[in-house]
Amino acid sequence: MRHRAVVRVQRIFILVFLLALTGIGIIVARTAGIGAPDANGLPLQGVVGGAWGKHIALISGHAGYDSGAVCEDESGQATIREADINAKVAELAAERLRRAGATVEILREFDALLDDLKVDAMLSIHADSCIDETGYKAAYYSGTQVPELDDELLACIDQKYPAATGLAHHPNTVTHDMTEYHAFRQINPQTPAAIIELGFLGGDHELLVYQPELPAKGVADSLICFLAGNGKPTN
Repeated sequence: MRHRAVVRVQRIFILVFLLALTGIGIIVARTAGIGAPDANGLPLQGVVGGAWGKHIALISGHAGYDSGAVCEDESGQATIREADINAKVAELAAERLRRAGATVEILREFDALLDDLKVDAMLSIHADSCIDETGYKAAYYSGTQVPELDDELLACIDQKYPAATGLAHHPNTVTHDMTEYHAFRQINPQTPAAIIELGFLGGDHELLVYQPELPAKGVADSLICFLAGNGKPTN
């Protein structure tokens, strides 16, 4: 009788041990980004050493201020609001960055937290107009005090964003509003920062509206690249 009880306890112990081991394996796999794709069909984001413990700020362009660009149908009804696209991409990118190990804040366009903001990287997320053009562009402050860091951030965007989205670089339409973007003058001058136009609401409509997870991955990959020190400017 006693022997049977001992055997039963041993079996229970082995079962609990195997369940615990399986649970640990699942956690480790998810941390490493191993496993089935997420709901959007993209590989899971794993922890990245260079991003672990880093602090990132994302500005959801126009949030709390206005709608940004608005596309309309033939009857004059609004079909796309830039602010909505920016917010969705910022949310998805933040989720991936947090999985990589970073702390992420999503800020409004004129957020009070921008004043003297000191983080490891800041990126303002916007989308371009409703015209029938395609491509992304990015820029940093013309008066930057950390040009080498900003060059590295821009190089990572130019490397990772088109790889994730398939969009070509559209550099000839970088505007004064981008290089003199208000937030660049508000944040701490030692904070590496850039602004990105994710694509055109007109020509890149399908991507921005129906596949926001792809530009979000491009944003997250760009920032992870920068935090890991992999930015390699080409000029």
